[in-house]
Amino acid sequence: MMVNGKQLTIRFHVDDVLASHMEQRVLEDFFTWINERYGGLKEVTCTRGRVHTYLGMTLDYSKNGKLKIRMDDYVQRMLDEFSVKFKVDDKQETPASNNLLEVGKGKLLDKDQKTEFHRFVAKHLDMHPTVAILASRVQNPNQSDWHKLVRLMRYMRSTKKWHLTLSADNLCVMKWYVDASFAVHPDFKSHTGGVMTMGGGAMQAMSKKQKLNSRSSTHAELIGVDDAITQVLWTRMFMEEQGYPIEKNILYQDNMSSILLEKNGRSSAGKRSRALNIRYFFVTDQVEKGNLTIEHMPTDDMWGDYMTKPLQGEKFRKFRALIQGDQED
Repeated sequence: MMVNGKQLTIRFHVDDVLASHMEQRVLEDFFTWINERYGGLKEVTCTRGRVHTYLGMTLDYSKNGKLKIRMDDYVQRMLDEFSVKFKVDDKQETPASNNLLEVGKGKLLDKDQKTEFHRFVAKHLDMHPTVAILASRVQNPNQSDWHKLVRLMRYMRSTKKWHLTLSADNLCVMKWYVDASFAVHPDFKSHTGGVMTMGGGAMQAMSKKQKLNSRSSTHAELIGVDDAITQVLWTRMFMEEQGYPIEKNILYQDNMSSILLEKNGRSSAGKRSRALNIRYFFVTDQVEKGNLTIEHMPTDDMWGDYMTKPLQGEKFRKFRALIQGDQED
């Protein structure tokens, strides 16, 4: 709601509340009101300042223009609860190897190990694309899947001090990097990856198996944009409701054929692509209405690639650094 011409934003998660406003007096009034309303059930306590703990995250606003999100304590609790214990010098450079997308071999996990597998995959919901793949295996995980989870946990131990740093070059410019890996799943479906930034760090990320089989990498890229387009448009409306009119909403892709189809619709469709479902040209209408623009981004600079498959080596380190933002304390 608007108070004194500025927005009072209140976030609820069960009984955890995070409130923000430009004026401290407004927040104090809200704190008084909520205590009067619910304090009879249990006293409402309040944390003020630039560092807050919320839903397992430490939100640090100490540096102007930057938000640092830390989860050191959350990760350590996971490591303490996990049945596999790592040695002090156990290190892991990447969360997954190149065989992540393979079903793998080995016996199915017993009931207890299956429960643990499911629980710890759920705890890793932000570790894309590794968790996006492991989450598809929770119903019938085998020994290969277990080894993949152990590798992920070892990586988390190696990087538990890392954090996400968000910053914005311009709050009126959004940049989306959307990519797809063609036919990488055992059933030959493709995988969509997307990252949204306003300058430093990834404010949003997505990694998901596509629901349809595609006949080409161009088709897979079109499905990928369709997977992301709702979030692209919703975020624009959300930011404008916060008082930041979006001047540029840029969607980057590395496939020129799909870009032509998205910009021009049926006029760029050849014989092979005429059978594409018309909903994939919804984006064409959005381009014509000025709700977003589509631009080419070379594959080597495509952040979304990080979310589509298990990268290794220098490419992994490059995109991880961009997505996580600066690591200075």
